[in-house]
Amino acid sequence: MPNPSVTLLTGRAAPLTGRDILSGIVKTPVDRPLSLGPGGLDGDEQADLRVHGGVEKAVHHYPLDHYALWRAELGDLPPLRAPGGFGENISAAGLTEADVAVGDVFRLGSAILQVSQGRQPCWKLSHRFAVPDMARRVQQSGRTGWYYRVLQSGTVAPGDPLERIERPVPEWSLHRLWHALYVDRLNRTELAGIAALDLLAEGWRKYAVRRLESGRVEDWSNRLDGPA
Repeated sequence: MPNPSVTLLTGRAAPLTGRDILSGIVKTPVDRPLSLGPGGLDGDEQADLRVHGGVEKAVHHYPLDHYALWRAELGDLPPLRAPGGFGENISAAGLTEADVAVGDVFRLGSAILQVSQGRQPCWKLSHRFAVPDMARRVQQSGRTGWYYRVLQSGTVAPGDPLERIERPVPEWSLHRLWHALYVDRLNRTELAGIAALDLLAEGWRKYAVRRLESGRVEDWSNRLDGPA
């Protein structure tokens, strides 16, 4: 597979339209090189650091390939007209959740990134798209995108190739991870595999541990539906 070239996007935290809530979900392309470190891209912000950002969610990647699928389903909505609709920092074609696995290591510019987890969509996507169940649609579709941790800081630039250089656990594709957590949700064999997957972000391993211990799936309503 050729190494896709990337669009880089950043955004500052700002109030959501019509709401007294800050969010960094609006990202726009940059046209210059940026420093990339453990906290993410220079100039990028997240508003609620309890659930966004941090070393395990330093960089968000959303496949450009999914945009055409969403347009076919939802029509020509403004957030689907250019990269950045899903709050992503990296947009690229040719890599999806079926092609990328937990722990995959990529070189981008002089930085080294590692896939840490999938994305858990939240209600702010529904607000951004003005589609009341958009967050649920993203989760149910498996077209969620993913996050990277930064193994080596460096400088990255628009158009840089994203080169995969290591695949320690290729059997654990992001699609498989999504299927286990959101479709076949109490498959104990899969949950045990997730719990033992050291390269997966700790928070996601804990979901698997709690399900194994309780036999129950966590309540997603606050994340997906948001405040009244």
